[in-house]
Amino acid sequence: MTGARIEIATDDGVAPAFVFGVPSAPGVLLFIDGIGMRAAMHELGEHLGGAGYHVLMPDLFWRMGVYTAPDPKSLMDDPAARGAWFAKVTTTTSAATMIKDTRAYLDYFGSKKVAVTGYCMGGRLAIAAAETYPERVAAAAAYHPGGLVTDGPDSPHLAVAKIAGSVYIGGAMEDASFTDAQRATFQAALSAAGVDHVVDLYPARHGWVPSDTSVHDATATARHWETLFALLKKTIGQDRISGR
Repeated sequence: MTGARIEIATDDGVAPAFVFGVPSAPGVLLFIDGIGMRAAMHELGEHLGGAGYHVLMPDLFWRMGVYTAPDPKSLMDDPAARGAWFAKVTTTTSAATMIKDTRAYLDYFGSKKVAVTGYCMGGRLAIAAAETYPERVAAAAAYHPGGLVTDGPDSPHLAVAKIAGSVYIGGAMEDASFTDAQRATFQAALSAAGVDHVVDLYPARHGWVPSDTSVHDATATARHWETLFALLKKTIGQDRISGR
């Protein structure tokens, strides 16, 4: 399955996006990771679309203009390359602007509730979307997320009481961006707020899901699909193609 390129009109401009699956299927908004739009992200969209869901995968970095995503292995292994890339990202966009854009992404699906899933940076955005648009988000999944617990006033753990849907968190081991202590804090916040949730720890490194990273873990990625499909089936409907 190949994603079709479309354009989404946001308040600030036009964001390119890719769609997978048939429009009548349950909707899933997929937030890419911080490395940008590339083939490995399309693989995730294709897998979800092929499993019976209608997937919208926007390019979160559209404000950057036309760009080529950096090589993930070099980015993760080279601090200088990583710093240069994220400096470019942060000078063109922010979490706040991406969450503002999310209203337009949700509107693409009409009025129906959808699920949101995200990876790394996209995981934080998935949780923030559930907090910002609770009337639209039936479920939010975040895999190897970062920044769910920070010292800032916009830390996601401070606003989980706004979430109306179910939450699944798949944390990475030895992850400085989502430590054991932060994971415990986030889980406690979800429990205190009465949010339906699961917070798991995977024996894999931050960034394990995309196939092009140096820490990709096939076993952990397979488990990620199992947990994601279980969440989707519970919240937005059963897989319509394979009956999974």
